[in-house]
Amino acid sequence: MAILSDLKSLTTTQRSALTASFLGWALDAFDFFLLTFVLVDIAKEFQVEVDKVAQALFLTLAVRPLGAIVFGLLADRFGRKPILQIDVLLYSALAFASAFSPNLTTLLILRMAFGFAMGGEWGVGASLTLESVPVKVRGLVSGLLQEGYAVGALLGALANLALPHVGWRGLLMFSALPALLVLYIRRNVEESPAWVEGEAARKEAGVLRPLLKHWKLVIYAVVLMTVFNSFSHGTQDLFPTFLKKQHHFAPATVTMISIAGNLGAILGGIVFGTLSQSIGRRRAIMLAALFALPVIPLWAFSATPLLLGMGAFLIQISVQGAWGVVPVHLNELSPDTARGYFPGLVYQLGNLLASYNGVWQAKLAQSRGDNYGFALAVVAGGVALLLALLAMFGPEARGKAFSGADAA
Repeated sequence: MAILSDLKSLTTTQRSALTASFLGWALDAFDFFLLTFVLVDIAKEFQVEVDKVAQALFLTLAVRPLGAIVFGLLADRFGRKPILQIDVLLYSALAFASAFSPNLTTLLILRMAFGFAMGGEWGVGASLTLESVPVKVRGLVSGLLQEGYAVGALLGALANLALPHVGWRGLLMFSALPALLVLYIRRNVEESPAWVEGEAARKEAGVLRPLLKHWKLVIYAVVLMTVFNSFSHGTQDLFPTFLKKQHHFAPATVTMISIAGNLGAILGGIVFGTLSQSIGRRRAIMLAALFALPVIPLWAFSATPLLLGMGAFLIQISVQGAWGVVPVHLNELSPDTARGYFPGLVYQLGNLLASYNGVWQAKLAQSRGDNYGFALAVVAGGVALLLALLAMFGPEARGKAFSGADAA
């Protein structure tokens, strides 16, 4: 009930910003995850191994830092709202175009271009929302905002039900749907008040000065986000392939298990994001990460759809529970004059450093007779422990004020 009360306390303008950023991230993730459901199908058509197609995941993640810095700087210069609209249109068009790839090379190029646009959405959307809402609801809003990612994955799983009827190309054509979000943003969303107030201070600070002044923070945040991205992509990207190739489940079964995981993700993000408002960002991340350890055997080594679904639900409570704290944690740690690009930049640089994870996991699984469960378990256990340690010894700025006055 407290959550509903906090949401009701938001003004119409604040709810619109949250809705737009939530949907932008959800539909961005939707476009990304559609590909993870058809790696095996694409490999079969192009007559290559799955790890070759998984290079598309690597390339998508690898160029996201470039998109984060480009769109983040544009958002600092021209405003969060117009740049968010451009970004959504671009990632929708590029993901849709990949459905028409005549060969693997073309697919890889288009997914890399999609990754550039995808890299811009999270940072711009998060800053727009968190600069617009009251301090007391930031934890809740952070959890809701980040779980747009899980909702996008859930929508991708539901779309996967159409795979036997439309094929992998038809499934990727659903990527055009996010473009409709631009109409909502244009009509309902107002510019971030903190961006309006802080324009003079940002121009004076420039681009490099905030990063050089806070270089230790930059390094810590990039390392933290490398582990965070290994935690999420290491438990999600090859999970449908694990269910298809190792367990030989039908698309409908894969979809149901994936839905269970995404429901757990949504629950985890909201619970731990909200919890971080009272116990702190670092403690919430630590608790969520350590929750994964006893769940891994059930999630990676079970044999039946029911047990695997239970494991998926519980592991994603952990993974996305920790992630639910990320938007608010990075925005609060960010220098005021760099909030348009700092959170997105360090997030996507972490993505870059973790981007080969899918390919590495696929190779590890293939080297052990297509034992994808083993590869998933190794990554999940290792990064959960490392994430808890990084959070324990890292900085925190819970409740930091966002305003142009503060930036000046």
